[in-house]
Amino acid sequence: MDKAVVLVALAAVFSSGNCQYEPTWESIDSRPLPEWYDQAKFGIFIHWGVFSVPSYGSEWFWWYWQGRKLQSYVDFMQKNYPPNFQYQDFAPLFTAEFFNAKQWVDIFSASGAKYIVLTTKHHEGFTLWGSKYSWNWNAVDVGPKRDLVAEVADALRANSNLRLGLYHSLFEWFNPLFRQDAASVFTTNKFPVTKTLPELYEIVTKYHPEILWSDGDGDAPDKYWNSTGFLAWLYNESPVRETVVTNDRWGYGTICKHGGYYTCSDRYNPGHLLKHKWENCMTIDQKSWGYRRDAELKDYLTIEDLIKTLVETVSCGGNLLMNVGPTHDGRIAPIFEERLRQVGQWLAVNGEGIYNSSAWRAQNDTVTPGVWYTCRPNDNIVYAVILQWPDSGYVTLNVPLVVEGKTEVALLGYAQPLKWQLLKPIGLKVFLPQLPYGQMPCSWAWTLRLTGAT
Repeated sequence: MDKAVVLVALAAVFSSGNCQYEPTWESIDSRPLPEWYDQAKFGIFIHWGVFSVPSYGSEWFWWYWQGRKLQSYVDFMQKNYPPNFQYQDFAPLFTAEFFNAKQWVDIFSASGAKYIVLTTKHHEGFTLWGSKYSWNWNAVDVGPKRDLVAEVADALRANSNLRLGLYHSLFEWFNPLFRQDAASVFTTNKFPVTKTLPELYEIVTKYHPEILWSDGDGDAPDKYWNSTGFLAWLYNESPVRETVVTNDRWGYGTICKHGGYYTCSDRYNPGHLLKHKWENCMTIDQKSWGYRRDAELKDYLTIEDLIKTLVETVSCGGNLLMNVGPTHDGRIAPIFEERLRQVGQWLAVNGEGIYNSSAWRAQNDTVTPGVWYTCRPNDNIVYAVILQWPDSGYVTLNVPLVVEGKTEVALLGYAQPLKWQLLKPIGLKVFLPQLPYGQMPCSWAWTLRLTGAT
């Protein structure tokens, strides 16, 4: 074959995304992150499972009760449940009788999120789909008697443009096969071979998620989980190989080091730009990922807190994954719904500075606290998000480079251009409109668009 023909053929293979990845971290980590994920910026995390039945303390209820035997959990069970009650007895009470997938999707769409991540299996091992690898410990065999993952996936695709993400825990606290492997210091691997990996292949081929959110390594290394082997299949052969995005929790030592994007830790918010794409997964209820009946109003983040976290995260190049915990009967509590709809109201006005934006050369202002930046470099636009409305009637921005007669400043949601004054050696003073508080565009944070600024 002619050399030129060979080169053209090779170029076609690589440009079409058909590059074959080897089961090594060097190869896996070389895969470019699908562009849609960086553009999306905001997603919804959903923690739902048998732990939603006791809905006390934490989604780690089983472990705190039977693993660590924390006194508060032991007392809770002795006070409220009969003797010899087992954690497995909660499963028939996980009824989901009020679960309406379309209603969930309507709320998630109203939030302005671009993707969701649903827990298909937490560390308790209970699967929200009828997994043939989790006999009688899944939502089809016991409890709802329904494939909850399928209902969410179908409603999502029929009624929204949201992308589907699925969470899956690698290990299970009390699974005897995992405990046997752990006792051998992971020199045996019966649990991942017969349970974890088959489940992963199952949810990918059945539901086609575009995010696979792995978690819970159980202190076992990635080689025990055969993570690179699975990811090579995911990127080379799976039905979502072109668009799927993965995180960094694929075995002990991989977090914040390997994978499509980094999570580093729960509620990770570094406050500065990272070299690698990252995600801040956090909770509206500050004390738990699952629903808690014992939650107090002060435990929930305010809308101002949530907008601040979103803005800081996106300014530093991250995505925000905001968690809600539904009830055992399938409801999203009104306080969660209110917070999500409020975020959506803010994004309806200010989303131009969030979606499809890029991190700017400066993340926040060096003079005025509470001002965070994003940009659209191809359009020569800088966005400045103001977290607190100044009493002075103006805001000073020390970082942007502007030119009189060329730079235009606008407040998103306000029709008239704003007046501004050039400061030396650099920066500008922007005069804000004097509007009654109720007439300000979405009064939780405000976004300035600086066109013709660098």
